[in-house]
Amino acid sequence: MKLVLQRVARASVSVNGNTIANISRGLLIFFGAEKQDDLEKLQFLADKSLNLRIFADTQGKMNLSCLDISAEVLVVSQFTLAGDCSKGRRPGFDNAAPPKEAEFLYHQFIQKISVAGVSVATGQFGADMQVELVNDGPVTFVLNR
Repeated sequence: MKLVLQRVARASVSVNGNTIANISRGLLIFFGAEKQDDLEKLQFLADKSLNLRIFADTQGKMNLSCLDISAEVLVVSQFTLAGDCSKGRRPGFDNAAPPKEAEFLYHQFIQKISVAGVSVATGQFGADMQVELVNDGPVTFVLNR
């Protein structure tokens, strides 16, 4: 499982020209599921995402988590995170989780984030989406397990 977390001032996702979700200050999380992923890995990464101290405190230091500041979260599925670019010039996706398994894990991840009391918006699994964001910092982290 791979996640890309971006601290954002705002972010939105559209499908077919229609905005389906948007957030203000918070986290945009791109979610990619791989074949060997399970609920234990998912729980670890959900907890890490919620508690990672990447928001500034009153002294401007990254000391606060999204839970500390009541941040909003936008979760977008992105199977290309499971891509392997180590050989040739075309990414390989042999390590990507099958669609039904990936969708199950995606929804479980959203549920784990929601249970923490965070306002969660989502993309549309499997759709061709357009994502707009204003990265705050910029601050971007890659998490995997």
